[in-house]
Amino acid sequence: MRETLSYLPQILPAYIAYIIAVISPGPAVMAIISTSMTQGRKAGMTIALGIFGGSFTWACAAALGLATILQTYAIALEILKVFGGLYLLYLAYKAFKAMRAGKDIPRTADERKLSTKALLLRGYGIHVTNPKAIFAWLAIIALGMPQGAPASVAVLIIAVCMITGFTIFMGYAALFSTPHALKVYRGLRRWIEGAMSAFYCFAGLKLLTSRI
Repeated sequence: MRETLSYLPQILPAYIAYIIAVISPGPAVMAIISTSMTQGRKAGMTIALGIFGGSFTWACAAALGLATILQTYAIALEILKVFGGLYLLYLAYKAFKAMRAGKDIPRTADERKLSTKALLLRGYGIHVTNPKAIFAWLAIIALGMPQGAPASVAVLIIAVCMITGFTIFMGYAALFSTPHALKVYRGLRRWIEGAMSAFYCFAGLKLLTSRI
């Protein structure tokens, strides 16, 4: 445990990157928001649980795949760092573009009530079929797991991120089932997008210039 905790300086940027990723508007977050607004809090939390399951699937796949590759090919970490850094810079560009455009949250038409199972499957499907999710997890793990780090570091990253993700997803469902939440979010959207852009740019450059 002490050895794992010694990697906290590397884990912290990865954790912050995850928080920014999970709170930023995307297919998963939009699904939670729209479902909560149109079908209520319970439905929003149900689809959020499905999305959480998809996120956990990608997290485990990224961690296991990374560990296997690094055991065989030392240069894989360098390639992964370059890929992850470029992806983070891409996210910075997208966030900056959204901030400049001032896009609003789209309102969705009222949907028919779905069963608990259907909502879970919809949430899981939205996240597990999004290829950006696995790329984001690869970038997060590469950012927080330097070469030679034990597998317990990846486990710690996933555990902390999953607890945080579950809390945020459920928080979105609870928040956006209230009548005034959307108005408040619209007012802060440009600031949120600006902060996302700045941090993604910093994290991407840090990953690209880090020594391996």
